[in-house]
Parts: sequence; structure tokens; C-alpha cells
Amino acid sequence: MPEKNGNEALRLDNQLCFPLYAASRQVVSLYTPYLKELGLTYTQYIVFLVLWENDSITVGELGRRLYLDNGTLTPLLKKLEAEGYLTRSRSAQDERVVVVTLTGAGRALKEQAREIPSKVGACIGLTEPEAQTMYDLLYKILKGQEHVWIDKR
Repeated sequence: MPEKNGNEALRLDNQLCFPLYAASRQVVSLYTPYLKELGLTYTQYIVFLVLWENDSITVGELGRRLYLDNGTLTPLLKKLEAEGYLTRSRSAQDERVVVVTLTGAGRALKEQAREIPSKVGACIGLTEPEAQTMYDLLYKILKGQEHVWIDKR
């Protein structure tokens, strides 16, 4: 975006953050009816997405993958553990490290969630090339900020 001066720089329509924020809220809201059927929030769902890729991962790595801090993850993981979807245990190599592992119920939930991405994708209204371009641009922003995220920890 070209740099704007004075009042133009403070117009909502000139902020990159606003359409990102509003579009994110809109897309997340598309997930809500499907996740509600599974008894999950969006944040719980993205935790499961990471765990379904690797069902034994440290809390620190989970936080890095999801751009979430321990203060957000810990209560969420406690709740999912209480519901029987995962276990948390201290690493044998370093007791300061907590490892999250899916239970059978957590792994079984994957099958119930399998159709969610395609159902939500059908509602977004982007062509496949448009979606790929958006994906690439958003990850370019995230990758450019990884050093900032890591430095804040």
C-alpha cells in the first residue's frame, strides 16, 4: 500500500489491518455451525488440526504453530483434556516441557471433522487461484513477522 499522509493515513478504508480482521471474523464465523455440531470452538479446532498432523507435540511448538501464547493455550488444553480428547504430560527429557498427545477420542474426532474445510471453502466465493494467492500473501505476512512473534516470548 502506498504511504498516506495526514488524515488519509487514519481512514479505516486505508488500513490493511481492517479488511484482514473483518475477513478473518467472517471466515471464522462460517466454521461455527459445523464446529458447534462437534462441540468445538474455532480455537479448539485449529489445535486439533495441528494435533492431527502430529499427535504428540510440545505446548511450545503448538503455540508457535498457532501463533498463540501459553496463557491462551493452557486453559484450552485443560478443557480438552477434561473432555477426554488429549493428555498433557511432562517430557522425560526436560520436565519443564509439557507434551500434548491425542487420545483415541481425539483421533476419532478427525473423521467427524473431515468435511469441514470443503464445506467452508464452498461458502467463501473465491476461485482456486484466488484462494491460493490469498493463502500465499497471508503466509508471506506471517513469515515476515515470525521473528517478531518469537522475540516477544
